[in-house]
Amino acid sequence: YIGCGTQGLREMVSLIDNPELQIVAVCDPNKFSTNYVDWSLNGIRNSIRRSLGDNSWGEKFDGIPGGRDIGQEFVQKYYSKSKETSPYEGCSSYNDFRELLDKEKDIDAIKIMTPDHLHAIIAIESMKRGMHVVTHKPIANRIYEWKKVFEVTKSTGMSSHLLAWSI
Repeated sequence: YIGCGTQGLREMVSLIDNPELQIVAVCDPNKFSTNYVDWSLNGIRNSIRRSLGDNSWGEKFDGIPGGRDIGQEFVQKYYSKSKETSPYEGCSSYNDFRELLDKEKDIDAIKIMTPDHLHAIIAIESMKRGMHVVTHKPIANRIYEWKKVFEVTKSTGMSSHLLAWSI
């Protein structure tokens, strides 16, 4: 899971309870902060609280939390609760997506929730390493980048929502 800002965490909350997937690593250059901007002060916090079944989660934060530490904490607390393996510590944390791609060899798919200008490069590098990708919209910022992602999707046989749009 690459990108643990407000959009990333919002989508993580909606994906984590899917029994068909398991988040095994998070990545964000921001380690931790509480100065994110979002639609509401407590929207992300309340979503995570509901998902964890813990109304006290995040009460120590003065602002809107985000970063890889928040993503990792959420994943580990969620799986500790749902898999009854407490404490669950099976979620790695990275500040650079290239390190994640180098070290995590058993990943089937990458969820990309970074700012738009990073979508294409992360998607291309992930597919070249045999990982399927799903990006937050858009797949790329430039037509040239979109074409490169499309070419790599076709040449690697990896899936992305891009290929479905192009057929």
